[in-house]
Amino acid sequence: MRHTKVKDLLNSTTTLQEINAKGWVRTFRNNQFIALNDGSTINNIQCVVDFENTPDETLKRITTGAAVSVTGNLVESKGAGQKYEIQVNKLEILGDSDAEKFPMQPKKHSLEFLRENAHLRVRTNAFGAIMRVRSVLSFAVHSYFQQKGFVYVNTPIVTGADAEGAGEMFQVTSLPLDNLPKTEEGNIDYKKDFFGKHTNLTVSGQLEGETFAMALGQIYTFGPTFRAENSNTSRHLAEFWMIEPEVAFNDLNDNMDLAEDFIKYVVKYAVDNCSDDLKFLEGRLIEEEKSKPQAERSEMPLLEKLGFVMNNDFKRVSYTEAVDILRDSTPNKKKKFQYIINEWGADLQSEHERYLVEKHFKCPVILFDYPANIKAFYMRLNEDGKTVRAMDILFPGIGEIVGGSQREERFDVLVEKMKALGIDEEELWWYLDTRRFGSAVHSGFGLGFERLVLFVTGMTNIRDVIPFPRTPQNAEF
Repeated sequence: MRHTKVKDLLNSTTTLQEINAKGWVRTFRNNQFIALNDGSTINNIQCVVDFENTPDETLKRITTGAAVSVTGNLVESKGAGQKYEIQVNKLEILGDSDAEKFPMQPKKHSLEFLRENAHLRVRTNAFGAIMRVRSVLSFAVHSYFQQKGFVYVNTPIVTGADAEGAGEMFQVTSLPLDNLPKTEEGNIDYKKDFFGKHTNLTVSGQLEGETFAMALGQIYTFGPTFRAENSNTSRHLAEFWMIEPEVAFNDLNDNMDLAEDFIKYVVKYAVDNCSDDLKFLEGRLIEEEKSKPQAERSEMPLLEKLGFVMNNDFKRVSYTEAVDILRDSTPNKKKKFQYIINEWGADLQSEHERYLVEKHFKCPVILFDYPANIKAFYMRLNEDGKTVRAMDILFPGIGEIVGGSQREERFDVLVEKMKALGIDEEELWWYLDTRRFGSAVHSGFGLGFERLVLFVTGMTNIRDVIPFPRTPQNAEF
């Protein structure tokens, strides 16, 4: 018999005869009541076992975490909390279950404990909800760009280009590390490596994406990226997913419009399609915050915060104006910031970004026109010669969630910037070709997908919104 999803059974409009459901036992009470979940919904369905006619050996094997198949009738529930339950006529235990060793017992576990059991943590209500929301957000990304006529481009994971210029990349090699081939000068001979050159895992698909935007008009990438940055914080991962659109003929204002519209769309899509999961996560967040000092609690419940983003325009502020605000702020004057803002040109930190969003403007903020010396080489230089057409979108609780810019389309200016930063023109000859042949104004941005999931789910640690987090000293599973 084909089994029916728990979600569909709970949403049924009528009682049903002879149905089958399969899933995992969340709880088993009084030798009679199974709370069954198959991952299709945050909600369990109650299965009422005929314990008088069920062998004791079978009852003993119905433990938390056990996979079971139940066949019976969907009837109106006699208890409160759900409309239907299953009166079980036949119960089958699928596979083995060691009740004493199963880590995910029906009690509150710390997030750190759950990270150590990432292969099982998705069986908890919280992580089931997070991963369903992540899945829906992923679909929403593609839905938005496909509806807008963007072309989905798969940029390479292995690359010889450092898009960010920071050098914090994971090297890819097939050379024997215990016997590296050397040149006559004593350097590593990368010509004998698999790709015949020094290669790394990508930090961004932007540069390759630009080449496609110069032919297809508007494209987007959505794939894994890697940073060898030794940042063991709640906001950083070594492996994460990036959403990167690139659009020909768009200037910085067009870019800001696109980013804001995109974010509002995907957040609304999640709210519309993950209502049960988001309500659960909101309740979880409220309970967690009861133990925090009042000053550290969120000013809005999760769903209200998401609605605030969807229904309000993002405040657009120049970097110069932002620095003036920060320099004159109370936490700066009283030296409460870890990084004091004294002068124009400072690289803003998360504490500054969150102050602007959460305390000063109290709404999402788009900062633009940053100092050229703290931004990447490919950003368009403004007429003042000291700022570039960059933009960052800042969110409450997150800080920067989007980084983008109008790209430098002028060949001569781009070459001069590369020379000043010591970037090898020969390594990026193909990128420079896009400025030699048919160059045009174009813009794009990058959105770290995990930071988006972090915001929408209300979680506070980025390791909790990706299935298997990769961080310094941690590549388990």
